[in-house]
Amino acid sequence: MMDSLDEVRVEDKVAHISFPEPAPCGKTPLNATGLTKMYGSLEVFAGVDLAIDKGSRVVVLGFNGAGKTTLLKLLAGVERTDGEGGIVSGHGLRIGYFAQEHDTIAPDKTVWENTVYACPDVNEPELRSLLGAFMFSGDKLQQPAGTLSGGEKTRLALATLVSSRANVLLLDEPTNNLDPQSREQVLDALRTYTGAVVLVTHDPGAVKALEPERVIVLPDGTEDLWSDDYMEIVELA
Repeated sequence: MMDSLDEVRVEDKVAHISFPEPAPCGKTPLNATGLTKMYGSLEVFAGVDLAIDKGSRVVVLGFNGAGKTTLLKLLAGVERTDGEGGIVSGHGLRIGYFAQEHDTIAPDKTVWENTVYACPDVNEPELRSLLGAFMFSGDKLQQPAGTLSGGEKTRLALATLVSSRANVLLLDEPTNNLDPQSREQVLDALRTYTGAVVLVTHDPGAVKALEPERVIVLPDGTEDLWSDDYMEIVELA
């Protein structure tokens, strides 16, 4: 009897994650040309071109310091490119951005306030249902986001992402800090999501779940078709 109760409790703690049916968009919802980033005199990368077609699946690779997180911030519009490069938004573009350091979460606002801000068009019952699926309910809704654990912040960021109906997901280490069961839920969501994904990860399982078509290798910005030979960089980066 105790064994069966333990199984139920473990199951109750699993976040039920599924990414949304993406909003309609054009053939190439996101296009980037000549992206360059400097920090003082340090050039992180220069002249990176990237076209994200509808439903495409791209992995960004590079060793630490190569600019993977920076590239996603540029694509998300969180940071601006240096030089004359830029981002061109295609018809119907709707970006969903998951930040590795949970930058999309306001630490001084509660779980509920963060969710309402991220999902202004979703009614209260749907928001409560959404948060419940990510294991936030009761008093937890009024907890300041800055006091959440790393795994809880990841789940909150994913919860706000799920409601967005984004057609281009920019995911920076989306499986970090998750318990094994919730990680599997994220991987299942990646497998079934039909929109475009640009993924930065150290998790080989996330790459396998995504089944990428292309790879961008930083800092040179080299674009290539995906090959399992690149998996070694995923594991080392």
